[in-house]
Formats: sequence, C-alpha cells, structure tokens
Amino acid sequence: MKKRGTITSVSAGLLWSAGILVLVFADQLTKYLAITRLKGTSGIPLIPGILELQYLENRGMAFGMLQGRQILFIGLCTLFLIFLFWFFFKVPKTAFYCPLILIGAILAGGAAGNFIDRIFRGYVVDFIYIALIDFPVFNLADIYVVCGGIVLVFLVLFRYRDEDFDFIKVNKG
Repeated sequence: MKKRGTITSVSAGLLWSAGILVLVFADQLTKYLAITRLKGTSGIPLIPGILELQYLENRGMAFGMLQGRQILFIGLCTLFLIFLFWFFFKVPKTAFYCPLILIGAILAGGAAGNFIDRIFRGYVVDFIYIALIDFPVFNLADIYVVCGGIVLVFLVLFRYRDEDFDFIKVNKG
C-alpha cells in the first residue's frame, strides 16, 4: 500500500526525466539560435546598455577560468550527473523531498546542457550578457546550475535537518 504523499518510483522517474529533457531542450534550442543568429554579429541589444545577446564560445568554465581543460570538465560533469542520478534513486519520493527532487532535475538539466556542448562542439555556447554590470556572458544551462545551487543551499540550511538525509546512510547488515 502506498503512503499518502508518495508517488511510485516509475512515475517520479518519468517526471524527473521529462523535466530534465525539457530543460536541456530549451538550453540547446537557445544555443542553436545563438549560433545561427548571433555568430558573426556584434550582438543584439535587448535593453540598450543593460541586457544584450552576444555570441561567445567558452572553452573554460565560469568566468573563462581553466581554458582548454575540456577533459577535466567532461569528467567532473560525468561524476556530477552520476551523483545526481544516484541521489534521485535514493531520495524518498514524498512531498517533503519534492523540492530536492526538483532541484536535482534543474541541476542535472544545466549540467547536461553544457556537457552536450563540450562533447559535440568542444566548447560551451554562451550568449546572454548583462552589460550594466559587465557580467561574463552565460547561457540557460548556467542559469539552471547557479539558481539551482543557490536554492539547494537554502534548502539544506533552512528546510532540512541532518536526520532528513538518513536515507543516504549505508545499511550495514
């Protein structure tokens, strides 16, 4: 008998996977549009002096650090995605843990979006530029990872307690 507030693992897995696929599709579609519409241009101002679309091929990570280390990034991303999938299968599928499950999908969508770029292009396509503060150019996958990470920190600090993560512990006999 199913507890109230739980969903089956299959249903949760389908929803989680569908969410990740939607996020990756949106990320890859916007990157395709950036390649086909922005590459070779000086960019498109959306709000002059504030927000612009500019094409950039990023062969590093955030803020252009560690340029040319694609194998390192691919390896780290693979480990991160494996961890997220492991966590998804371990976390109880209840309403209480729904925020963690959702954040896991958002983080996986962001990681997978940039992972696809690194594997198939050898670089990540960035195109969103906040000119007002001269912030480095970024993309939707970056937004997923940063916003998901910030929400995850708040959840861990303010919603969940240490014992709420007991499901992670390995049962020894």
